[in-house]
Amino acid sequence: MSETMTPLETTPMRPVPRPGVLGIAPYVPGKSKAANGRTLFKLSSNETPLGASPAARAALEDVSAHLELYPDGSAAELRAAIGEVYGINPDRIVCGAGSDEILSLLAYAYLGPGDEAIYSEHGFLVYDIAIRAAGATPVVAPEQDLTADVDAILARITDRTRMVFLANPNNPTGTYLPFSDIRRLHAGLPANVLLVLDAAYAEYVRRNDYESGIELAATSENVVMTRTFSKIYGLANLRLGWGFGPVHVIDALNRIRGPFNVSGAAIAAGIAAVRDRAFIETAVEHNDVWMPWVSEELRKIGLDVTPSVGNFVLIHFPDREGKRAVDADAYLSARGCVLRLVGNYGLPNSLRMSIGSEAANRMVVAAVAEFMQS
Repeated sequence: MSETMTPLETTPMRPVPRPGVLGIAPYVPGKSKAANGRTLFKLSSNETPLGASPAARAALEDVSAHLELYPDGSAAELRAAIGEVYGINPDRIVCGAGSDEILSLLAYAYLGPGDEAIYSEHGFLVYDIAIRAAGATPVVAPEQDLTADVDAILARITDRTRMVFLANPNNPTGTYLPFSDIRRLHAGLPANVLLVLDAAYAEYVRRNDYESGIELAATSENVVMTRTFSKIYGLANLRLGWGFGPVHVIDALNRIRGPFNVSGAAIAAGIAAVRDRAFIETAVEHNDVWMPWVSEELRKIGLDVTPSVGNFVLIHFPDREGKRAVDADAYLSARGCVLRLVGNYGLPNSLRMSIGSEAANRMVVAAVAEFMQS
């Protein structure tokens, strides 16, 4: 028999994904279940404990009478509402099924085989997925004290770099970069490299040196800011997000996004939610009370907690038998408290806890204290 294989013999017996697809680690969401019979406190996905605005819920009910109709493919009224609230041009806004879709569209539009894109060491896992799905190569920049390092990012720029993803504040660490550092990062990037500022938690930040990136995106040719309705607005179930950037970038994204990528329900609820500023302030006030309280109480127990500006905290457990994060996770889950293991973020001995209701926060702190004393 000839050692040379025929074309028939080399043809795969089933469709095969293009190179790199099967190398992508699937995104694993936070757990949503606890032990049977237990009251569930789900604090694994950074969802708001206040739910959605009553105005958003009412708008959703109105849409239910017309489910047979396609939504506005351009989400014009929603973009106008966002523009009105933030004082920006609606023509420079694109809406998507969560900010995740906007991040993926950016990767598909600007990355391909042979290109590189950079994100920080403990950055949002969707960046890696989007980069690889586009056929490009992810480059990870190490952090300092669980915070993105501008110099480390700039040191990894090559002639193959096409994009930098930066979550500010970062998930899952809760840390942030002051805007002076963001401007320094932008100034150090080549003009053809797109800086993507993921500001999913911007509404929670109350620091004088923080900016979400709107101004930089408004005045630069290579900056896009993304936002979500899944966190403080409480619309995670509807999947809604938006991006703001230069006209030429928004035009590129509109050419490849689905024609009806945002549902009519999401559009209607989003319009009502973004205009309900009183509800947002109530959510911020709740977080301003309970995030510091949770952090301090956990520190009193003897645990390290990374200072956070988001609606969640990163809790670090001792590296000893029976007291590691995985042990704490099992102990808490059995008592109805579901937090997030973050080993896939390179933090194998930590749990991320979303700030919940008063009852949830007190229950978790008490359960962690029992766990550490047991």
